[in-house]
Amino acid sequence: MSKAGPNPNPNLDIGAVSEIIEMALSDHVSFDQIQMRHGLSPDQVKALMRAELKPGSYKAWRRRVRHFSQTRQTYK
Repeated sequence: MSKAGPNPNPNLDIGAVSEIIEMALSDHVSFDQIQMRHGLSPDQVKALMRAELKPGSYKAWRRRVRHFSQTRQTYK
């Protein structure tokens, strides 16, 4: 799932990066849950996603997260 290039957080192995991406893409996992499990803030998760996803995929993910966070009381 990860594209070639430097890991934005060298403390994370490839398996952890893949798990974070999977969690972030899920509509059922909040940024708080990612932070509790992996210690990354929402801004760090966004930076990781920007580095790992294709630009169009990242923009679509951000658009979806932003839309749902505006329409649902508890979302990411």
